[in-house]
Amino acid sequence: KAAYGYIQCKQRYASQDELMAVAKGYRDRHLPADVLVVDWFYYTKMGQFDLDPKFWPDPAAMNKQLHEMGFETMISVWPRFVPEDRYYAEVLQKGWLIHTADGTPINGLPYDRAGSDIDTTNPEAAKWYWNTIRNNILSKGFDSLWADETEPDLPPNGAYFHIGPGTEFFNVYPLFHTAALYNGFREDLPGRRALILSRDAYLGAQRNGTIFWSSDIYPTWDTLRRQIPTGLDFAASGITYWSNDTGGWQYLPREHHPAHPPLLNPSDARANVGGYDDYPELYTRWFQYATFLPIFRSHGSRPANEVWSYGKQAEPILEKYLRLRYELMPYIYSLGYQTWKSGAPFMRALPLDFPNDPNVADLRDEYMFGPALLVAPVTEQGATSRTVYLPAGADWYNYWTNERLRGGQTITAAAPIDTIPLFVRAGSILPLGAPVESTHQKQAIAKVRVYSGADSSFTLFSDDGTTYAYEKGAGSITRLHWDDAKKQLTHEGDAAWVGPDNTVVETVGH
Repeated sequence: KAAYGYIQCKQRYASQDELMAVAKGYRDRHLPADVLVVDWFYYTKMGQFDLDPKFWPDPAAMNKQLHEMGFETMISVWPRFVPEDRYYAEVLQKGWLIHTADGTPINGLPYDRAGSDIDTTNPEAAKWYWNTIRNNILSKGFDSLWADETEPDLPPNGAYFHIGPGTEFFNVYPLFHTAALYNGFREDLPGRRALILSRDAYLGAQRNGTIFWSSDIYPTWDTLRRQIPTGLDFAASGITYWSNDTGGWQYLPREHHPAHPPLLNPSDARANVGGYDDYPELYTRWFQYATFLPIFRSHGSRPANEVWSYGKQAEPILEKYLRLRYELMPYIYSLGYQTWKSGAPFMRALPLDFPNDPNVADLRDEYMFGPALLVAPVTEQGATSRTVYLPAGADWYNYWTNERLRGGQTITAAAPIDTIPLFVRAGSILPLGAPVESTHQKQAIAKVRVYSGADSSFTLFSDDGTTYAYEKGAGSITRLHWDDAKKQLTHEGDAAWVGPDNTVVETVGH
């Protein structure tokens, strides 16, 4: 369940002390966050599978303390080995490296750092790789794995996998590689759910407990704009848990002066954003959009990347959306349950929900987030409004003002810098949670908000959030139903809240 919360990362937290300071920063501010990420170069050598004791003196104690603070930790693991590391000779001798026809291991140059990738299409190599990670990394208390470099840097033309030539099995590596980790979790750590972040995907990899992201993207408005259709295409392929590096991964340009006056003053964030005058504005717009992705995850190559890192004008806006994500947690987690049952994504392009409206056939910059929410991100610098098409076949409510609007029309939606245009389909049921600082805290249902205008149903799901007991029927299922004619909300199944129903139901439009 922690994966549905907020995943905090940057390139890179270089020491145990730095990571603990970030954790303390969130908890001292009483801001919700669930997962802290340790990116690459924590090791002494690529393929060494250790943590440099100069910077990570006691990772087990660190993880114990972070767990007590309500955090989980994710750590990057690469499939790459260099001749100087302690495992290279063994892996080479056993023929477990992706290789050319004469047996020479492929080399990652000219990208990243030199090294050869382990061939996890080989079951023996896959098992060894998992065991090595389990014994050296997960044994220190880390909870989940970032499977970076889940593709050979160079296309596998002319190279060979255990299963056959790269020209035939061109893009399969992410499927086999994430399976090596997932199968290891299921066999050796059955009491906890596998969580794997993978840079690349292949059809079927969604069954491996995986999150995928759009790789090392640029910190520009154009990149933000293009993330929206990219994510919708990806989800439509059946792989639900997609995300991107909020704010972009690449280093910021030394200087950038926008065409329009920045909506947020960058002057008190210069140490972080340099001369990129509109970056606090870009990061804030990107963060608003990321709030409504299946995975809410920030990453990038800025000196600092926490919500208090982008100036005093940006900070309260970022906090607002961070808290909103957790308020929506009962809704979002229930969508995850429905995806598990059906395979259908809960971030989806509008034709999937409105197939009879030709106006949405090629609409690329707005989308549904579950059955209730229509999200229209702002991707133009300096914009304080944007046009939004409201699909026909439903009425809509402005989430921020509760104004009711008919479907089948294009409107101009107000979008001051603290507002992402967000609309709720009439007839929706939104279960909202009480404030928590992580998904490890028990979250009460603070209210059920009903948007009148049509009959509707919603299945609310809750469970322990950490085990696979749900696969055997464990968990709490509450079926909510709104009768619009009677203006009445009823529920059956497990009790999801305590106290008289009229204290928890809020009706909009009635």
